[in-house]
Amino acid sequence: MTDYSVYRLNAKEKAWAILLGCSFCFTLIWLLYRHPLIAAFAAPLGLLYPKYYALSLCRRRRDKLRQQFKDALQALTSLLSAGRSVENAFSALESDLVLLIGDSRSDLIRELRAISNRLSNGEQLEVILQDFAERSAVEEVRNFAEAIAICKRAGGDLVEVTRRTSLLIAEKMDVELEVSVLIAQKRFEAKVMMAMPFAFVGILNFLAADYMQPMREGMGIVVMSVCLLLLALCSWWIVRIMDIKT
Repeated sequence: MTDYSVYRLNAKEKAWAILLGCSFCFTLIWLLYRHPLIAAFAAPLGLLYPKYYALSLCRRRRDKLRQQFKDALQALTSLLSAGRSVENAFSALESDLVLLIGDSRSDLIRELRAISNRLSNGEQLEVILQDFAERSAVEEVRNFAEAIAICKRAGGDLVEVTRRTSLLIAEKMDVELEVSVLIAQKRFEAKVMMAMPFAFVGILNFLAADYMQPMREGMGIVVMSVCLLLLALCSWWIVRIMDIKT
């Protein structure tokens, strides 16, 4: 079963990430220094990009799973309101969710298919959900699995607990979505702020090459390198500030 806390790049994705990272580093340094040899020495820094690319794809896959899980909770609530038991609702959830999200090959659909098969084999629902929660690395899935497990042990009304838990988790995710929309503009502004110094120096190099010539030789290279390091530090700090956990 898939572990959603990690993402392993295939050969094609890794090659593309290395090519993109090295090309980006070469182009960026060339725009600043206009010196091919310096840019060539900086290009291998792009070998670090596949790691961050894998983290980005992992986060994107987990966010998609999280959003689809919200849709699954809403569909599950409707099935429970129609009088189905929790186990029967999970067995029927796959077909309903395919119609809702329109993708029969998504990660959540595959997980629901596996849950349905394991229920047919006699496994307990709380064990299956806890296994999914551990692999998903999604807080909402973990909370839902814990609620089901506690209800099973305590002997409560499983249908009502599942319905109320589904509604509470869906409301929480709606609030988090609103917060994400509010900070999306600030994240875009942060990206623009990090790109502007490179764009400004690049434009000066093309439009006023004589004016920028002292920065491409002697102490100018040292000054440019110090400024580049300070800019990298500022960019790292901006990323840390904008990495808001909703």
